[in-house]
Amino acid sequence: MPKKKVVVLTGAGMSAESGLKTFRDADGLWEGHDVMEVASPQGFAWNPELVLDFYNQRRRQLLEVSPNAGHLALATLEQHFDVSIVTQNVDNLHEQAGSSHVVHLHGELFKVRSTRDETYILDWNTDLVLGDVDKDGHQLRPHIVWFGEMVPMMETAAHITQQADILIIIGTSMQVYPAAGLVHYAPKQIPIHFVDPKPTVRSTDFANLTVRAETAAKGVPILVEELIRSWT
Repeated sequence: MPKKKVVVLTGAGMSAESGLKTFRDADGLWEGHDVMEVASPQGFAWNPELVLDFYNQRRRQLLEVSPNAGHLALATLEQHFDVSIVTQNVDNLHEQAGSSHVVHLHGELFKVRSTRDETYILDWNTDLVLGDVDKDGHQLRPHIVWFGEMVPMMETAAHITQQADILIIIGTSMQVYPAAGLVHYAPKQIPIHFVDPKPTVRSTDFANLTVRAETAAKGVPILVEELIRSWT
């Protein structure tokens, strides 16, 4: 009998308890910068050194943290279900925890790509500076989807979500599009579990929706245990 398909959508709240700062502060600034300065093609054109330094700091921080109990619980889910994770996060904590099928909607901190050829992508876990170039001499940039850019993995994520038997949403407001639209690709009437300490949805917003006002590290392990007990 084939395993049930679990699709997990994760956002910044998934990694918060690992010690990773969410990029955007309460005042809308990203680490003291206007978002367009450090997360847009225009910002990179105006001040590439500032943008590279911003992501170098993020990359260094990622090297110092570890997956939390929520990440680890999702990895154990693969022993019982066919699990796909679609994340808005650019960290690799899902992979570090042992999850084997992760789609990154907004790119990955530990990868860089050519400014000329989007298909030229390299693994990269050190600082990226001006003068780091591709094989043809073109500057490398963070492999991050910036504001105003296409989300190339969106179609893949929508296709995965359409196959879900169970949908789990963790640590994301589901207010930012296009990622917020993914929930609408899920088959009607499947169970949906929403885990966030400050939920932005109510149990009446979707059919078969269960809302857990918990952090990822606390709420996800409990949910995983319940799913294994109920479905396997």
